[in-house]
Amino acid sequence: MAGHFRSQPPTAAQAYPDRPQFSGFMKPCRFEGELQNLEVTTGKIPLEIDGTFYRVMPDPQLPPFIEDDVWFNGDGNISAFRIRSGRCHFKQRYVRTEKFVRERQAQRALIGRYRNKYTDAVEFKIRSTANTNIVYFNGRLLACKEDSPPYAVNAETLETIGLEDFDGQLPSLTFTAHPKLDPVTKEFICFGYEAKGDGTPDIYYFSIGPDGKFLESVWLVAPVVAMIHDFAVTENWIIFPIIPLTADVERMKNGGEHWQWTPDIPFYIGVLPRHGAKGEDVKWFRAPNAFAGHTANAFEKPDGSIVFELPVSQDNVFFWWPDKDGKAPIPQDIRNELSRFTFDPRSTDLDLSPPELLLAEDVEFPRIDDRYLAAPHSQVFLLTMDPKLGTDFAAMAPVMGGGSPPYNALGNYDHRTKTFRRYFPGTMHLFLEPVFIPRSQDAAEGDGWVLGLVNNYSNMLSELHIVDTTDFEKPCAIVSLPVRLRPGLHGNWVDAQDLALAD
Repeated sequence: MAGHFRSQPPTAAQAYPDRPQFSGFMKPCRFEGELQNLEVTTGKIPLEIDGTFYRVMPDPQLPPFIEDDVWFNGDGNISAFRIRSGRCHFKQRYVRTEKFVRERQAQRALIGRYRNKYTDAVEFKIRSTANTNIVYFNGRLLACKEDSPPYAVNAETLETIGLEDFDGQLPSLTFTAHPKLDPVTKEFICFGYEAKGDGTPDIYYFSIGPDGKFLESVWLVAPVVAMIHDFAVTENWIIFPIIPLTADVERMKNGGEHWQWTPDIPFYIGVLPRHGAKGEDVKWFRAPNAFAGHTANAFEKPDGSIVFELPVSQDNVFFWWPDKDGKAPIPQDIRNELSRFTFDPRSTDLDLSPPELLLAEDVEFPRIDDRYLAAPHSQVFLLTMDPKLGTDFAAMAPVMGGGSPPYNALGNYDHRTKTFRRYFPGTMHLFLEPVFIPRSQDAAEGDGWVLGLVNNYSNMLSELHIVDTTDFEKPCAIVSLPVRLRPGLHGNWVDAQDLALAD
């Protein structure tokens, strides 16, 4: 077997470790099934909403054999909330990855540390957990995790179709968790980093036309081997923000983590022409060391400069992967603030000015009206942590578990008016990543509903909250689930006109 750290796992554990990331609301859910007509306990679901909210959560089907496993190393479990005619139906099913199938057969965990194949009990051909995002393209769902190609999933049944290589066109070993769909051209814009394997600096950028054929295909090399979780596109440019979490194969071979925070390197922002580029056309702009996990949007000004908007933190948000000296920030001290870089992509001066601070709030998981992707936008929806709102963390603490960052409200920032609105779901509630649903295809930007899962710590169950953007401070509907869904990573709304589902 490759590597020298592997050993056979101990006797299969029957209980999850007594660790925060497996306790309280973080305890694995492991539910597969279907629930019709979920209870609407507050308000009414607007009749105009017609589509499906898909989300995926890391949900280990078996206790890990590395006891202090990170919380998002679990198997991908997809939730689908089908909303139509004022009703909500729920379906959930695991992605049948190679890992999932082999571990179910073995009745024990076989995979080791996060993205470290040298700690596995057996060799995997494809090691993916398919647990980071679920997106829709060309008639099927793609369950994404950025260390492998995605898994294709049936959008109606949630049954796994198999590994997706786009009809044999994909040469990269990896695929982003955040592909973009251009609302104008309908191009599916993608990339993979560590695209030639663990520890490689190679990035593969590509786009796919509505007919499934590759349109762009570019190999380029990053200045460091580090995480590129999200990216952004404009009409003419691709933007790669590199998080200063670096990989080292020798560390992995010795049983260490794939990622290590590296505070002495810049925050690199790669800029590549979107059309007709070669690898040497990329420019790596530099900003002071910072963590920027998710992008809001990017667009071009009339003078050709790029506006790039995203939450930025001065700390290591993934504190469970400390620096080489074991230093990590206190989780409660970490802040992400909505910021904007504005720069000329043709400049020969690669050192960027500090970003403009847009919002002095602790925010994450930004979403825009997707009809404005790659174009100037005025509305941003995101999660916020505001300790002044009165969340009863003392009461929640015994059952919160650990790992997932807490956000106690949903926010809406308006660039035009410079105002920030909040929806606070309650003193025993925390919000998960939102999605935006336009009121109609020709509605004004940001006119519609924001939808997201909420953890209710008073009854240890999950809820779906729907907020009308015209009356943002209260819900227009709360849908209650009779199950607790583990905190997830990402999801997306797919409108019924784009997704022909049987009812």
